[in-house]
Amino acid sequence: VCFHETVEALHLGTLMAAHGYFFPISDHVLTLKDDGTFYRFQTPYFWPSNCWEPENTDYAVYLCKRTMQNKARLELADYEAESLARLQRAFARKWEFIFMQAEAQAKVDKKRDKIERKILDSQERAFWDVHRPVPGCVNTTEVDIKKSSRMRNPHKTRKIKYWQIQLDRHRLKMSKVADSLLSYTEQYLEYDPFLVPPDPSNPWLSDDTTFWELEASKEPSQQRVKRWGFGMDEALKDPVGREQFLKFLESEFSSENLRFWLAVEDLKKRPIREVPSRVQEIWQEFLAPGAPSAINLDSKSYDKTTQNVKEPGRYTFEDAQEHIYKLMKSDSYPRFIRSSAYQELLQAKKKVMVLCYPF
Repeated sequence: VCFHETVEALHLGTLMAAHGYFFPISDHVLTLKDDGTFYRFQTPYFWPSNCWEPENTDYAVYLCKRTMQNKARLELADYEAESLARLQRAFARKWEFIFMQAEAQAKVDKKRDKIERKILDSQERAFWDVHRPVPGCVNTTEVDIKKSSRMRNPHKTRKIKYWQIQLDRHRLKMSKVADSLLSYTEQYLEYDPFLVPPDPSNPWLSDDTTFWELEASKEPSQQRVKRWGFGMDEALKDPVGREQFLKFLESEFSSENLRFWLAVEDLKKRPIREVPSRVQEIWQEFLAPGAPSAINLDSKSYDKTTQNVKEPGRYTFEDAQEHIYKLMKSDSYPRFIRSSAYQELLQAKKKVMVLCYPF
């Protein structure tokens, strides 16, 4: 705000007057004019920051009290007289009680000093001009100032969003976390060479060459095959696990999801100059209308991917890949683990281990 500009200063002053922080002494319209009008500051008791919410009965008492005081300055304006008549009809059953309250307040006012009474009358009138404004004037009390300020406070908004995220987070009891950690440790215990001697042993530390022989034959060890059953990530991390998983899906004529996932993983490792052409190849094979190996995507992921293809990059298919990963994890992978192919592979490795180490 530029306070050197008269227009800006008048605008700011009018806003303060409209909210009742100061008021013209002889006018019901709460505005600031550059014409020599006298103004008076409102007492802090009547400030809107105190969150006043006066009832219609309070307004009726105030108007009724005004009619009891034979002062020209306290005469009711036309709109106030209409409001009084309307309130008298609305509160007909308890009007006697309202009248008694107004009479009691008027008696108290008469005991005050003349100047003090004038000031208090003007302050009370200004208070009601804010909460029951002249017809055609803006009602500044329709929205709570403090609530409005809190709603617009960016710091508060950030804190609210933060706590909402915290509430939505999946939380576990410490006992559950400890059980999960113990279970994970026990599951992977035999794969930690510091805790359990590797089988077969490390050929660089012993004279046993079984490890090299297994690697040369491309046959996975029993430990490797067993590890594929821990989760889909374990199967996908192991080259032989990926190969066996793919063979199983090909036997069921449903390998397009895994081939798409592997193609996207390969895309992320390609040189940047090859990325645009590779993106188009993946699109034509798996996602384009009439694609030979079409995959099943939800509309949201498909629309996002369609937009991304226009500006190809290594992560163009990120949303589609995530969707396909979830599909495989919930459907294809459990079928692979339950399949006879995996069970036979696991049992075959166990038999080999028994034959090699009968004792």
